Amino acid sequence: MTTYIVVADAARARIFTRDALTLEEHESLVHAQGRLHEGDLVTDRRGDVHDSTSTTSRSAGEEGSASKHENELFAKEVANRLYNARVDNSMEKLILVAPPKFLGLLRDKIDGPTQKLVIHSLSKDLSKASLEDIQAAVSDLR
Repeated sequence: MTTYIVVADAARARIFTRDALTLEEHESLVHAQGRLHEGDLVTDRRGDVHDSTSTTSRSAGEEGSASKHENELFAKEVANRLYNARVDNSMEKLILVAPPKFLGLLRDKIDGPTQKLVIHSLSKDLSKASLEDIQAAVSDLR
């Protein structure tokens, strides 16, 4: 019985498979835009440096919208990989490990039948952790 374990943040997703007690890294997805700051994702309309005397201001709702959009795109990419694994019948159970904000995005993007395979969610950032640390964190989750 194969369990998929997704360990992710907004910029990286590591997909592990676990048969019995052996954890093996199956795939790694990188989304470099997830690491960029808001100012690096959006540019001035004219393409030049902002003037300190500029009268343009950003509305409160617009703050962080480019970063949020990039995070949603990546969550959707990860969800699509999980969908394909489910459709190919290679995944029987699913464990999600991610920081709270990205975990919520990921849950929103995963389709209904794949969500039914989720047996545990761990709200923790282990995306840069060693294989041993990840193994220890998920060893009791069955």
